[in-house]
Formats: sequence, C-alpha cells, structure tokens
Amino acid sequence: MISHDRNFLDAITNRTVEIANGRVYDYKFSYSKYLDHREQELEAQIEAAKAQQKYIKETEILINKFRAKKNKASFAQSLIKKLDKLERIDVDQLDSAAMKFSFPAAPRSGKAVVTGENLSKSYDDLTVFSDIDLLIGRQEKIALVGKNGAGKTTLTKILNNKLDYNGKLNIGHNVDIGYYAQDQTETLDPEKTVFQTIDDEAQGEIRTQLRGLLGTFLFQGEDIDKKVKILSGGEKARLALCKLMLKPYNLLIMDEPTNHLDMRSKDMLKSALNSYDGTLIMVSHDRHFLHELVDTIYEVTPKGLNQHLGDIYEFLAKKKTESIAHFERSKADNAAKKNKESSSNKESYEARKERDKRKRKLSNVISKCQSEIDSTEKKIKEMDVVIAGLDYTEQNKSTKILEEYGVLKNSIGELMGRWEEAEMELDLITASEPN
Repeated sequence: MISHDRNFLDAITNRTVEIANGRVYDYKFSYSKYLDHREQELEAQIEAAKAQQKYIKETEILINKFRAKKNKASFAQSLIKKLDKLERIDVDQLDSAAMKFSFPAAPRSGKAVVTGENLSKSYDDLTVFSDIDLLIGRQEKIALVGKNGAGKTTLTKILNNKLDYNGKLNIGHNVDIGYYAQDQTETLDPEKTVFQTIDDEAQGEIRTQLRGLLGTFLFQGEDIDKKVKILSGGEKARLALCKLMLKPYNLLIMDEPTNHLDMRSKDMLKSALNSYDGTLIMVSHDRHFLHELVDTIYEVTPKGLNQHLGDIYEFLAKKKTESIAHFERSKADNAAKKNKESSSNKESYEARKERDKRKRKLSNVISKCQSEIDSTEKKIKEMDVVIAGLDYTEQNKSTKILEEYGVLKNSIGELMGRWEEAEMELDLITASEPN
C-alpha cells in the first residue's frame, strides 16, 4: 500500500517501509508508531555517535602522547589498530526538505463573504443538488464534505463563478478569491518552465522575489528551468500552490489540494492555512488534514447542506451513530413487516428449529462483539491519554505500551469484522424466512 493518508495507513497497516537517500528502512509498525520509533532511533544514534567521537578523540590523544616514547610505542600501535578496526557509527541522514511558506496577509473583506439562497444545479434530468442556503462569514474556515458525486466540486466552481446555476449567490464586499481546483495541476502549461509559469503571472513587487518564492516550494538551482511536463505529480502540486502566493487573497477555495502532496508537505500546507487570516473553504477527504484546521463542516447532499459546528472527527462520530440507528430502525421495520405477513409455505419443524438455533447463536455473537467493542474502545481512549504523556527515553516501557496499543487497535478491526459478518448472515437468514 502506497498512500499519503495517515489515518488510512494507521487503520490498515502493521509494517512501514521507508525509502530515503538510496536506502530502505523496514519497521514492524503502523505509520504513526513508526514515526515515534524512528525519532527514538535517531536520537539513540546521535548519542551513540557523540560518545564514539569522544572515545576516538581521547584515544588519539593517548596515541600522540605515547607513540614517540620507546617504552610506550607498542601500546600506541595497539591503540592505532584498535581505532582502525572500530566500526564507525553513522547517523541516518533522512530527507528533511519541506516547504516553508505562509500565505500573504488577507485584505479586509466585508463580514458576509459568501451568501447563497436556494442554490441548485442540474445537468438535463440529473439534479446534483438543490435548495442550498449558506452564509459564510469573514475568517471562517469550513470544510465541504459528502459522498463522491454529491456536488462538492460543483459547488466550489459555482462559488468561483465557473459554472452557471439556479438561485441567488452573492460574493461579499471587497472579496478576492484564490481558487485551487481539483485538476489544478492539469491546467499548468506543460511546455513552460517552472520559472516561466510563475513569471508570466506575477505582477508588481513580487516579481523581484520569484526565485526566493520558488525556493520555499523546493524549486532551487536548476529545478526552476525544468519544463512542467517532466515534473512529478507532487512537484506540479507544489508549483500550483506557489501560484496562489503571487497576490494576497481574502477567500481561498481549495478542492483537494493535498492530492499528490507527501505527508511532510501536507503538514506544511496545513500549518500555513492555520495561520492564514482570511476565509477558507476546503474540500478534502483527508481527515487528518482537516482535523484542527476547520471549525465548521458542511455536508453536501442532494437536498441541501447539513451544517455541523465542530471538528471533523466529531462530525464522523455523529454520522456513524446516525448510520447505526438507521440500520437498527430498518431491521426492526423489516422484522415487524414479516410478522404481519401470513405464511403461505410452512417450513418443516426440523428446518425451523435449526434456523432459530443459528439465529440465536448469531445474536449472541453480535451481542458479545458489541460489548467487547465498547470495552476495547474505552481502553483505547485511556491508552490515548497514556501515550500523550509517554516518556520515550524509557525505551522498554514506551515500546511495551505502544505494542499494547497496537494490539488493541488490531482487535477493534477484528471485532468489527466478526460483528459485520454475523450481522450480514443474520440478515440473510431473516430475509430467507418463509412468508
């Protein structure tokens, strides 16, 4: 699995292979645990290398002191041989290059940045969404979420005047929009160089700072003379982001800006957006990226927007609860419907007895799984508090705690799998019962 989604990797992997500086590093941990272990390992390497260098210097002093003395010459030679055989400790030099930038200060806009009333969009007979009302205030940071095809990208294009629509839309006083489209990297001219791409759009004083600006996005030296067509997906994404720095905007509309960005670059973009003092409308499927970045969630649905005030994880927990409740209601409704319907085909006593026995066994499995899931989730929350205050200098203790945490996370996945299998089988048995 190759992915830049931290939460996704933590949820499904138990081994991380890092490729850096022509070497491969293999760890039997999920991604976040790997980061912690790698940091501890580097710290240990640095301390060991310092201690070795101290030993080498002290030994060289002894060699220089005794090599000219006849009665100590053999001792000095033995020390020299000892140093020659000493295997030097190398500290891993990992790639630490990362974007370092901040968005220009946002010009002040009116309090109401975007106002929409009864917005709708259709393509012939296909209605993407309808009855969307929204009011976005100055310096708000919101996320647009929803299923694929729900209309998130369509809505961002409407807000940026890229699509026609029905309803009323008003962009507030003195609002200047910076737009990052989902396909932004594809709009770059492949025949231009990196420098030409920026130089052709820059105006005013910023033109004197273009090389430095490109440097903050990791385009240095001969990199700025590369043509866009030979850039990687990540390099194109960084160049597209760089274009947003050419003038100050007070409303940024960004549709999946983290596509193609590595984790370090995503962290830097998130840091820059957290410091940005304008208004932000963000579309992203990356939960870790949205966490502690946006303060309002708008779920785009065919029938309008559902607003949630708070963090993305709170929103997802609420959606999970609603989904389980809906499933339970549907199951109860189906059971009630079947009880009301008369049975025209009587099954044999033995078949009915065997079926009821299997249903009871599945119900017990489901009940036991639900109880164990609740108990395990409670333990994980308690472990989260312990890990937050963990002292990694106590390596044995921290490793043991992290391993216990990994076991709990894995057990949650296994319990959920067993629970879902039992639910599915029980539903199939119930659905196949004679009317």
